[in-house]
Amino acid sequence: GANVVIPNDATNGGRALLLLQKAGLITLKDDAGITATARDIAENPKSIKIRELEAATLARVLTQVDLALINTNYALEAKLNPTQDALIIEGNDSPYVNILVARPDNKDSAAMQKLAKALNSAEVKAFIQEKYQGAVVPAF
Repeated sequence: GANVVIPNDATNGGRALLLLQKAGLITLKDDAGITATARDIAENPKSIKIRELEAATLARVLTQVDLALINTNYALEAKLNPTQDALIIEGNDSPYVNILVARPDNKDSAAMQKLAKALNSAEVKAFIQEKYQGAVVPAF
């Protein structure tokens, strides 16, 4: 019967539901994936009440609900530490990583190549690890 809030945008809401499923709290329909919604819940044995809210507001309503599935960027802005404050968290095996993309006419430009090289450098990896202490995981 817990009150749970998740992001109301398609991919982050689905991602939140997948995380609840991974934690064993709900079961989604077999064909539900990253764009799952609350309508895709097949089993809800704990009678969780799920509401969808704007992702940026989830940290602000955390004191008014039992559980909120908050994107890392919003958790960090709210001075939460995902590696310490989270009850469940995606692992570093999560398939939902940020990627660098460019328009086809710009992908081979010197600036894009320089940016790609910098983002994949040991210095950036060390910065991410030091600054975010596991809350953000470098992809390499």
